[in-house]
Amino acid sequence: MFFRMLRGALFRQKSKMIMIAITIALGASLATAMLNIMFDVGDKMNQELKTYGANITVVPKASSVLNGLYEMDEEDSSAYLKEEELGKIKTIFWAFNIVDFSPFVNTTATLNSKPVKTVGTWYNHHLALPTGEELDAGVTSLRSWWDIKDGKWIDEQNTDSDKVAMVGTVLAEREGVKAGDSITLSTSHGTETLTVSGIFDAGGDEDEQIYTTLAVAQRLSSKAGQLDSIEVSALTTPDNELAVKAAKEGPASLTPKEYETWYCTAYVSSICYQIQEVITDSVAAPVRQVADSEGNIMEKTELLMILITILSLLGSALGISNLVTASVMERSNEIGLMKAVGARDRQVTGLVLTEILITAIIGGAAGYLMGYGFAQIIGHTVFNSSIEMKPMVIPIVAVLIVIVTLIGSIPAIRMMQRLRPAEVLHGR
Repeated sequence: MFFRMLRGALFRQKSKMIMIAITIALGASLATAMLNIMFDVGDKMNQELKTYGANITVVPKASSVLNGLYEMDEEDSSAYLKEEELGKIKTIFWAFNIVDFSPFVNTTATLNSKPVKTVGTWYNHHLALPTGEELDAGVTSLRSWWDIKDGKWIDEQNTDSDKVAMVGTVLAEREGVKAGDSITLSTSHGTETLTVSGIFDAGGDEDEQIYTTLAVAQRLSSKAGQLDSIEVSALTTPDNELAVKAAKEGPASLTPKEYETWYCTAYVSSICYQIQEVITDSVAAPVRQVADSEGNIMEKTELLMILITILSLLGSALGISNLVTASVMERSNEIGLMKAVGARDRQVTGLVLTEILITAIIGGAAGYLMGYGFAQIIGHTVFNSSIEMKPMVIPIVAVLIVIVTLIGSIPAIRMMQRLRPAEVLHGR
C-alpha cells in the first residue's frame, strides 16, 4: 500500500517533483564543482604561483651566519655549496613537489673598464637525477616574468651555450650593447669573450647585471664545482600552528607524533629541513613574502569556494521549502483524508519525505554530472587543465543534499502536522 501511494503521489505531483529535482540539481552541481575545484585547486594554484619565482633559498651555513651578523654579500664569503650535490634536491621525501631549481655563482667582472656584477646560473639545464629521472631546470622558468627586449634566452641545449651571456636593459643601454654583440669580461682569474644572446628587462637590480652560464661564472671567479646559492621552487601547503611551531622552535621541539605529521606534510619549513638534510652544510630558508602570499591566496581561495557552496545550498533549501510547501497545500485534502482514516503524523511525514528524498537522489545524481561539466569548464578556463574529480566529493555532496532537502522540508512538514482532518475536509 505504501509503495502504491508513493508511486501515485510521485506521478500526480510530477511537475512539482521535476521542479524540486531541478532545484536540487542546481545546488548539487555548484557544490560538486566547487568542492572538486577546492580539493584540486591547491596544486594548480601553486603551479600558477610558481611562475612568479622561487619560494626557497639555499645558502652555505657559514655564509648564512656571516650574512646575518655582518650583512656580507654572498660573494664575500668563503663558504660554498657543492655543485655535485644539486641532484640530491630531487631525492627528498617531497621530491615530486620540487618544481624547479637553479644554482647561482656571483662575481664582479670588468666590462669596458667598469665593474659589473656577473651572475652564473642554469637556464634550461638538462639534468640526469640519481633517481633515474631527467629534468630541465633553470631560470628560464624561475624568471618567467623577465621580458626579453632583444634576442632570446640562453639555450643550454645549444653546443655554443658556454660562450654566451644576457645583459640587463639598463646596462645594455649604458654600454650600447645589443643582441649578437660580443663582450669581454675580465677578472683576476681570467678573461671570457661572450656573445650577447639577449637583452632582458627584469624590473629590478638585475637590469644592471650580466647573466651567463654557471661554468663561465665559475671560471671567472675560480669557483670550480662551487655554488654561492640555490633557488628552489616547491609546491607547499599553507602553514598552520604545527608548521609555525616547527619553524620558530625547531623540529626538536616537536613530539614524535608532531614531527612525523610535520615531516610528512609539504610545509615550506619541512621541505627546507629536508633540503638541508641532503645538501652538506647548508641553510634552506623560505622566501617569506612569497611563501606567506601563497598561503594567504590559497586560504582565501578555499574560503571563497566554501562560501559559494554554502550559498548555493542555502538557495536550494529555500527553493525546496517553497516547492514542498506548495505541494503540501495542494494535497491538503488528500493528507486530511489519510489522517481521517487513521494515518498518524509520522506515517504521513514518512510518505512525503520519501517522495522528496527519491526526487533529491535523482536531482543530486543529475547535479553531480552537471557539476563535473562545470568543474572542467572552470579548470580549462582558469588553469588550462582539467579538474580531477575526487571520489570523496560524492559522499560529501550526497550528505549535503540530504541535509539541505530535510532542512528545506521542515516548514512544509510542520504545516502538514498542524492540519486537522475535520477542518480540511470541510473546506476550512
